Amino acid sequence: MASQLIQGRPVGLPVRVRDAEVCTAVYPVRADAARAVIAYSGLDVAEILPGKAACVLLFADYRDGDLDAYHEFGMAFLVCPPGFSGSMGPRDLWRSGIFVHWLPVDQGFTLEAGRTLWGFPKELADIELRLSSPYKRCVLRKDGRLVLDLLIKPGLPVPGVTAMAPLAVYTHRDGVTRRVPWSVRTRGAKVRPSGALIRLGNHPIAKELSELGLPRRAMFSMTATHAAMSLGAARET
Repeated sequence: MASQLIQGRPVGLPVRVRDAEVCTAVYPVRADAARAVIAYSGLDVAEILPGKAACVLLFADYRDGDLDAYHEFGMAFLVCPPGFSGSMGPRDLWRSGIFVHWLPVDQGFTLEAGRTLWGFPKELADIELRLSSPYKRCVLRKDGRLVLDLLIKPGLPVPGVTAMAPLAVYTHRDGVTRRVPWSVRTRGAKVRPSGALIRLGNHPIAKELSELGLPRRAMFSMTATHAAMSLGAARET
């Protein structure tokens, strides 16, 4: 695919992130509430347990990549592939993808690139990351209001380099749902059951999270001190 001009600068695909630190917490939430949240996309949540969907909260420090250095927070859901009918049991979850519902960032260049190239729902926000201590912390504010304060405690090391199978990432913007091919390799990954503590603020997104029935304990959390990623060309679903 030919490069596109973003703020006067050519950006080609795939876009590569050469080094980032990423922290993730996965929560079981009410499937009916999650369906209502992402109904605009035309996608359906994958039920990880009867009546339960997976809400993924993540924050990242992108240190070296084609879209420069920036901080990011993500709110996403595990979803069924488009056109899938019937119930998706645990053995089918490998077929699922991730729908990105909200993706605030703290830099304008990546905001415009993310919207233009893939339809990511990027917005500018104040993202304070504290990653040098034993606990990894993200304090997220939007329009001067606290959205959340998320604390993740790293768990047991995952040996070596971890390469995730290519995962389908879905976005929706301007009435169009898109599929974005995405892959990641990590070093210094750690995983643990639960491992996350969250405090919600008074922003509308915090209210949305609360209405999902976000429990006090995450299913599991993961941290990676070094991650490399690749994002390909988006295609309409």
